[in-house]
Amino acid sequence: MQRAGTAFLIMLASLAGALISRRPKSQDLLFNIAYLLAILLAVSFLWTWISIRTLRLIRVTRSRRAQVGRAMEERFAVINTSRVPKLWLEVLDHSDLPAHRASHIVRGLKGRRRYEWRVNTLCLRRGRYTLGPITVTTSDPFGFFQMQREYTPTSHLVVYPMTVEIERFALPLGILPGGDALRRRTHNITANAAGVRDYLPEDSFNRIHWRSSAKRARLISKEFELDPLADIWIFPDLHLAVQETDSDAEAKEKAYLDRPLRWAPPTSYQLDPSTEEYVVTIAASLAQHFLRRSRAVGMVIYSQEREVIQADRGERQLNKVLETLAVERGLGEVPIDHVLTAEIDQLPRGTTLIVVTPNTSESTVTLVRHLERRGVRVMIVLVDPSGFGGRRSAAGVATLLRSAGTPTYLVRRGDALEDVLSQPRGPQHHYAT
Repeated sequence: MQRAGTAFLIMLASLAGALISRRPKSQDLLFNIAYLLAILLAVSFLWTWISIRTLRLIRVTRSRRAQVGRAMEERFAVINTSRVPKLWLEVLDHSDLPAHRASHIVRGLKGRRRYEWRVNTLCLRRGRYTLGPITVTTSDPFGFFQMQREYTPTSHLVVYPMTVEIERFALPLGILPGGDALRRRTHNITANAAGVRDYLPEDSFNRIHWRSSAKRARLISKEFELDPLADIWIFPDLHLAVQETDSDAEAKEKAYLDRPLRWAPPTSYQLDPSTEEYVVTIAASLAQHFLRRSRAVGMVIYSQEREVIQADRGERQLNKVLETLAVERGLGEVPIDHVLTAEIDQLPRGTTLIVVTPNTSESTVTLVRHLERRGVRVMIVLVDPSGFGGRRSAAGVATLLRSAGTPTYLVRRGDALEDVLSQPRGPQHHYAT
């Protein structure tokens, strides 16, 4: 616009000079300059207006769900719907997904043509993010005018926490298969067949009872009951007072994410240097491990507010757990000891309770003994806060818990979680495989 203003002032000065000049040749020259600039400004404005109005932008997000440590893919296309070529287009993306470099410069887009590009972004932060809006800027060949057009439609992306593949996880010896059947119908396929019924369109083929189908000359499906395995409840500790973060590493990482757009996105991922991320990742990985082995898993989280995910099985339950953990933050005001005391009455006898915490208080040992007297089997996964800038180590509490017979895992910063959680950590255990 500065160039257009300068040209407009020159046009006015030429016109004024032509009107006050008494020399015919000077008048003709000044009038020609004024007319030329007026035509040039009009054509430039019209060119820019047509260029920005005859433009389509297509944004396709491959999935509305992603996961920390994995890539999210988006495809973009800019379509010129007129015959007027576009010399350059600046596509500026306003998404708040960290390290998402979707902004682009398009040069020389001819009439009735389209330009496409693809963006692969490594998801570095769990959470709920907004994709868009997008602002497109263009100009005329002389740079007199710049116009913008905002494409306001937005979509949301949920980034699940990172999970690791746990090969086997040691459960207390008392929690073995067996017991009375629960006599409760379930849509999941279990080892307890309860009977048969007519086939429904949504039934999978492995539910069909072929012998009954052949005998009755129509498709017959099997019904199942919940098996008698004890439920597993996971308690991630997101109490603000016990969380630790390596501020130096966090500052370096923030500077890395705020680097110029021309830099390429990172190709690898490591957990954030905070106990909060370790707690969430461990809780998500344990839930995935047991749900994929057809165990019923529930979760209780005290963070911004109380969240309870009732125990259930299947992939749908896993998605519910991951989606909840994606937005939870270590801002809880209730210590984990108080959480367990408040929730214990809601858990049936024989339940396996897994606590994931960076809490180094020795009162945890007393609380675990109290819970076990109530018929609840307790396991502890301790995240050592000393590796994240904390003053106390969790090694002493881990030793006390193990000596008391409580299966305990100790996770330190930089540990390979899949290896640490696959090792036995108690005097009496069996593996959940």
